[in-house]
Amino acid sequence: MMSALELHIAWRYLRSRRGSKLLSLISVIAIGGVIIGVSALILIIGVMNGLQKDLREKILIGSPDIRLLTYGEDLAMAGWDTVVKIVQKTPGVVAAAPFVHTQALINSGHNYTEGVMVMGILPVQPGGEMREVTSIRRTARAGDFSFRDSRGAREGVILGSRLANRLNIAIGADSVSLISPGSAKLSPVTGTFTPNIRKYEVTGIFETGMYEYDDKYVIMALPAAQDLAQLGKAVTGIEVKTVDRWEAPRVAKQLTDSLGFPYRTEDWQQQNSSLFQALKLEKLGMTVILLLIVLVAAFNIVSTLTMVVTDKTREIGILKTMGMSSRSVRRIFFAQGIVIGLVGTLSGLALGMVAALAVDRLRLIKLDPSVYFIDHLPIDSRPLDVALIVFASLAIAALATLYPARQAARLYPVEAIRHE
Repeated sequence: MMSALELHIAWRYLRSRRGSKLLSLISVIAIGGVIIGVSALILIIGVMNGLQKDLREKILIGSPDIRLLTYGEDLAMAGWDTVVKIVQKTPGVVAAAPFVHTQALINSGHNYTEGVMVMGILPVQPGGEMREVTSIRRTARAGDFSFRDSRGAREGVILGSRLANRLNIAIGADSVSLISPGSAKLSPVTGTFTPNIRKYEVTGIFETGMYEYDDKYVIMALPAAQDLAQLGKAVTGIEVKTVDRWEAPRVAKQLTDSLGFPYRTEDWQQQNSSLFQALKLEKLGMTVILLLIVLVAAFNIVSTLTMVVTDKTREIGILKTMGMSSRSVRRIFFAQGIVIGLVGTLSGLALGMVAALAVDRLRLIKLDPSVYFIDHLPIDSRPLDVALIVFASLAIAALATLYPARQAARLYPVEAIRHE
């Protein structure tokens, strides 16, 4: 334990030489370096976490925890109703439902045509209870996911908000044509592929906040999608929701083992592996780079304490002559470094958390959703990350005191007193 005398001397050495109770300039500079490093590290790590979390949540609006698919030439799953029952009984599975994914060209009666992704899902049953695999049905901005058109048939389509705006679509008044390659079989008459063309009434518009879904997706009832893709009674696969999405890899492996060939699974991390791996690598890179700022601040502490040792050499010699031990001298300079590290770290912590809260709540940094999938920079400051940053900063500050404290403790009293 440090004595009151040691703490008092350490505080005097931190203060200005002119009798002021304020910190000296070199102490302020050292503390400022720690503040900048800690606050920048907290802010940037929060940004990396926020990007991962926001992208994950928005991707999983239309992407399930697990997709159960099949091998084969047609990449279609026949007899899926039996497979769904097996999947639903698997431990860890909350809900399972068939789906159809296909590509098509969309036209709203003009010369303009573009490619879209068509998703076929089970329609919402009025008054019925249905466990949703994804939350896509909750994103309707207009209309609903019953897919009922003006004739009462479930043959309506719901467009992403950006796609609807681009095509200038009005619900209930406009229709679109979807052109699908269908079974992609050659016509024996023409010797070319015969596309499958269907016309649908637009019964709704959805908006997820994720650019890819809102800009490129068309959602329709499962039977209508089967007809468009010419799958007959087959589907593309089965969507699965798990109790905990982080348990999805384990549940996916369990499904693969129990069902065997020709079934295969893709969990949500595999479906978007390149994106999440890039974000993890970016987070690691930014952490290492910003940690260098804290290391620079540590060198500031070393230089500060070294200057203090040089400046106070004579006083140190007098103290040792009066009976102060080398251990006490070492503790004095150790206390100085800890004060600089502690004040800088806590101030940086406060500044970083306030800045993170302001940027996230006020949405101060806008992004282009066509590039980044999101419209603003989200921040998620996790307690564990913040605690690790604070611990690392204090540890670096403590290590930075070892050399100057050792140098001060090794001074010989006579030589120190004679020092000019």
